[in-house]
Amino acid sequence: MAEEIPVYLFTGFMDSGKTSLIKDTIFENDFANGSKGLIIMCEDGDVEYDMDKLKAANIQVAEIDSEDEFAAAKLNELNMQYLPEQVFIEYNGTWGIDKIIEAELPKGWVIVQSLATVDSTTFDLYMNNMRAMMQEQVFASDVVIFNRTDDDTDRGHLRRTIKNINRKAQIVYERKDGTIDERPEELPFDINQDVIELSDADYAIWYMDAMENYKKYDGKVVKFLALVYNPDKLRKGVMVPGRFAMTCCIEDVTFIGFKCKYEDESSIPHKSWITITARVHVEFAREYKGKGPVLYPVSIEPAEKPQDELVYFS
Repeated sequence: MAEEIPVYLFTGFMDSGKTSLIKDTIFENDFANGSKGLIIMCEDGDVEYDMDKLKAANIQVAEIDSEDEFAAAKLNELNMQYLPEQVFIEYNGTWGIDKIIEAELPKGWVIVQSLATVDSTTFDLYMNNMRAMMQEQVFASDVVIFNRTDDDTDRGHLRRTIKNINRKAQIVYERKDGTIDERPEELPFDINQDVIELSDADYAIWYMDAMENYKKYDGKVVKFLALVYNPDKLRKGVMVPGRFAMTCCIEDVTFIGFKCKYEDESSIPHKSWITITARVHVEFAREYKGKGPVLYPVSIEPAEKPQDELVYFS
């Protein structure tokens, strides 16, 4: 059986910091351990590699100049020529991500991590003008690195936007001086209130935080306006209060809610509107495929349908 050759994929637009990240990965994260490495460059950025330093670390550089050339034949040719033990692909930000995801890699090559670099100062501009390309780049990434951030950067906005596209991505904020910003992000509501009252503007943000960091809500009481999901297939005494949320466009709307257990014998009508006050307990739930926040109502009151039924992540 052929030994696996780890492949590290770096995506992002030109000048987003891919080359700098690869250099940091190789030399600061102890990847330059003597193993024979290969960097595949798919575009020329402003930052250049120190070829002498790479050679001393047993790492060579090859170029692929066009999207059409990025194919099995060329990759196999590079594999035979360089016989790498680890591979770093600096992917061209204008090429389709499906090209690399669907590519037939040389025998033994396995993509073990995908990292996307994003210039925080141009992120909104690209999202507004090249949304599809930006979403493609972060959709399958394990880590998204926002660089060139400062104290005024709205990290909550950046995080929510990425999590709408790729909920599993780890997000890192890198300051302009190259250091990592490890400050905890501020939420738009106070989790230390006796009752955490969530406005429509807060609901989607709370949902995301509660699903990712459910332990900190264990025992907390929350109150919010909800649409009841209570079809016949749910067993008696269980419903799902939540809201329809728009992620990026009107075509991309999804229902986000929490499992809720209640003792009232009368069923709460499907698609009815309620104001629910509930205590959160962390439990194993089949619906979550593991542990997560389960709601236990303190009170349930009928409510009027809001003027805007949708909630938003940003």
